[in-house]
Amino acid sequence: MQWEKTITIITGASSGIGKATLELLRAEGSIVYNLDYQAPATPDPFFIHCDVGNKTEVANAIRTIYEKEKRIDFLFTNAGMHLFATLEETSDEQLERLVSTNLLGTFYLLKAVIPIMKEQQKGSIVLMGSDQAFVGKGSSSVYGMTKGAIGQLTKSTAIDYAPFNIRVNCICPGTIQSPLLDKAVQQFVAKTGEEINAVYTSLDKVQPLGRIGQPEEIAKAVRFLLSDDSSFTTGCLFAVDGGYTCQ
Repeated sequence: MQWEKTITIITGASSGIGKATLELLRAEGSIVYNLDYQAPATPDPFFIHCDVGNKTEVANAIRTIYEKEKRIDFLFTNAGMHLFATLEETSDEQLERLVSTNLLGTFYLLKAVIPIMKEQQKGSIVLMGSDQAFVGKGSSSVYGMTKGAIGQLTKSTAIDYAPFNIRVNCICPGTIQSPLLDKAVQQFVAKTGEEINAVYTSLDKVQPLGRIGQPEEIAKAVRFLLSDDSSFTTGCLFAVDGGYTCQ
């Protein structure tokens, strides 16, 4: 069995897409570590408190896992933040926090894990992108900036480490039911005064498939990209968005 006793690291796996992916891969037999600044709802011996925007915490967490397990097979850099704001509405503190979590956190994780995978001569990595790696959205300048950058980071890293049998792909979800979406909707409602149920209804209507996605649907796509089922796929920005970006 491909997943049996493999070592997987997922960041931000205490809720949402990360949690759904953790549960899916554990059901397949993988040992999955959750690196998150927020503890899971139930105690988990494989949880490590970690702010991915702090390179020291990231390096320490990866070192702890490697010293115990002696290898790292899979990495999913899921942790991220959203901000509903125009450029002028974005404070310096908000800018720095989003860049630190979404972009630098991804970079720090790659820098810590790739040397291990190089030594192994094998590894598979999925970075968390967004439909905003393909299209722009209003009041999303900094969030979109970080996700566009992750798309380019995916491509260059895939080229650099293909000779070491390390694959790097980017999952690009559209609108997914998650705590991240709920927070974004709350920010939108506070800014516009629109009724919250009407906002969710409008989100369903703008998707060609007529609904927003579920975390489990993204988890299955991540499993595919991590697994040997996608063995000839690297440097890919993989849209899972109900058809939103094909319009």
